[in-house]
This record gives sequence, structure tokens and C-alpha cells, in this order.
Amino acid sequence: VQLVESGGGLVQPGGSLTLSCAISGWRLQYFGVGWFRQAPGKEREGVACVVGSDGSARYADSAKVNFTISRDNAKNTVYLQMNSLKPEDMAVYYCAATNYYRNYIAHCFMEPKYDYWGQGTQVTVSS
Repeated sequence: VQLVESGGGLVQPGGSLTLSCAISGWRLQYFGVGWFRQAPGKEREGVACVVGSDGSARYADSAKVNFTISRDNAKNTVYLQMNSLKPEDMAVYYCAATNYYRNYIAHCFMEPKYDYWGQGTQVTVSS
């Protein structure tokens, strides 16, 4: 299984970006997929997660208002739409996947629960 993130870049404060996580080697519908981020000097934190089969989602408090996670099972891809970006959103964003299990949503911000990780994509928010 491979995960490849894309869509990062430089954006001004208040701008928007949509990150993509393309999954190969297994079908998204069998996975739970999370987005994490790591800012310089900080620990990696969970941002949002989604259940591949039904689209159920959960958001960290920092992401509830301006971020939307979605998935396209036909494309085996998970998206993270980020609006009204702030300098504090600047980080390397990672997607991660695990085979879905019943309590996945409750655990979805726990990094050890994930088996597969992408390489990350940089998001820079600066004027």
C-alpha cells in the first residue's frame, strides 16, 4: 500500500488549499484515513479522519470550522479542503491509512493505529 500526498504549497493568510491523498495497493473503501500535520518544533497532531466505506468523519477542534475531509472511492483518493488558512496552519501535512475497524473514528487521531503513511506535503501560509 502506498499513500501519496499532493496539493501543498504557498498560500496567503485567508487563502485556501485542497490536499489530496492518493492510495494505491488496496481499496479506500476498506480503510480509515487520517490527515495529520507537524509544524516546526511541534509534535505531529491529528487534523481530520474519514471512514472510506461511508464517509463518516471526525475533526480536531482546530479544523472543525475551516477544514473539510472527503473521499472519492472511485479515485481511491482522500481530500482535505482547507479554507481561511492562518499562519498557525503552516505545517507538513501527512495522510495515513489503516484497515477499518469498528472503533476507528474514536481512535483516529492515534498515530500508532495507522499502518501506512505518506511522505507529507508542505503547506506554507505567509504573506
